[in-house]
Amino acid sequence: MDLMEQVRAKAAANPQKVAFFEADDPKMMEVVGELTKNALCECYIVGDGETLRNAAEQVGVDLSKVVVIDVNDAEANEAFAQRCEAAPDFPFKAKGIRRRAKKAMDRALMMQRIDDVDITFGGLSCSTGDVIIGGQTIIGLADGIDTISSCGIFNIPGWEGSEGHLLGFGDAAVCVDPDPEQLASIAISAAETVHALMGWEPRVAMLSYSTDGSAEGPLVEKVREAVRIAQERRPDLAIDGEFQLDSAINPAVAEKKVRRESPVAGKANVIICPDINVGNIGVKLVQNFAHADAYGPFLQGFKKIVCDCSRSAPVSELVGNVVMSCVRAQALKA
Repeated sequence: MDLMEQVRAKAAANPQKVAFFEADDPKMMEVVGELTKNALCECYIVGDGETLRNAAEQVGVDLSKVVVIDVNDAEANEAFAQRCEAAPDFPFKAKGIRRRAKKAMDRALMMQRIDDVDITFGGLSCSTGDVIIGGQTIIGLADGIDTISSCGIFNIPGWEGSEGHLLGFGDAAVCVDPDPEQLASIAISAAETVHALMGWEPRVAMLSYSTDGSAEGPLVEKVREAVRIAQERRPDLAIDGEFQLDSAINPAVAEKKVRRESPVAGKANVIICPDINVGNIGVKLVQNFAHADAYGPFLQGFKKIVCDCSRSAPVSELVGNVVMSCVRAQALKA
C-alpha cells in the first residue's frame, strides 16, 4: 500500500467535516464530488446557494450527500450568528459576526471556530495571504507558535532514508526570510504536522551551509539561534542543528562531521530550510532530478487545520491534500 492509499484508508475510517469556500469553482466542485463519491470526508460547500447548485450541475456532481450552506439565507444566517455570539471568546461582536457570515471564506472559518466543521479548504481564487489572515483572525495560532508556515512530504524514488522513500520538509511556501523565532516555530510546527500525518517520531534537522560549527557568519548564527529557541520551547521534540543536508540524512557523513551525540544527525526525517529561496529551489531540484512527488504544502501553526491550495493543482492533487488534511484533523482530536 503506497502513501496515498494509506492516507485515504485512514481518512475513510473516520470521516472529517470539511468546509469548501470556493465550491462555486468547477474544479473545486469536482474535488467535492470525488471526495463524496468515495466517502473520504463529509463535505460542506459554502457560498451563494444558487451558484453552488449551478456549479454542481455543470460538472455532474450529486449534492444529495453534501451540506449546502447558503450565505444568502437570512434566517439561517441569524441562527448561525446567535450561536457564534454564544461561543466563548468569539473574535467578533454582533455586527461583525453578521457581516462576515455572508462571506464564504469567513463563514467557513467561523463554522470551524465553533466546531461545525473540522477543516477549511480553498485557495483557487482567495490568495494565500487572505487565507492566512482569515485563519489567524478567526481560528488563531497554536500554543507556542508565533508564525504561520508550511510543510510537505517528499516521496523520493530510489532513495532510502530513515523513513524509506519519505522525507518531511518545510518551509518552502510561506515564510520568505524567517528570523530565529519564526524558524523555531516552523521546526516545531513541522514536527507536529509530520507526526499527525505519518505517525513518525519526528527528528527535525535545521539546515545550513555549516555543520555543527564548521563555518561562521550571520546566516549560520540565525540557524543556531533558531535551534536554541526551538529546544527551549519544546525540549520534548528532537530538533537539532545546524547541519548541512548530507549530515542531516546520511549516517556515514554525520559520523564524520558531527562529533557529539545527536538524536537527529544522519537520521533526520524532517528538514527545515533557512529561508524560502533554499526551500523553493530545493523542492524543485528534488522534483525535477529525483522525479519525486512533493505532497503539500500544508499550512501549519493554526489551532485547527486551515488549508490553502495551489491554483494550478489538478483535481487529483487537491483531493490528496484534503485527505491528508483529514488525517491531520483526526490527530488533533486524539
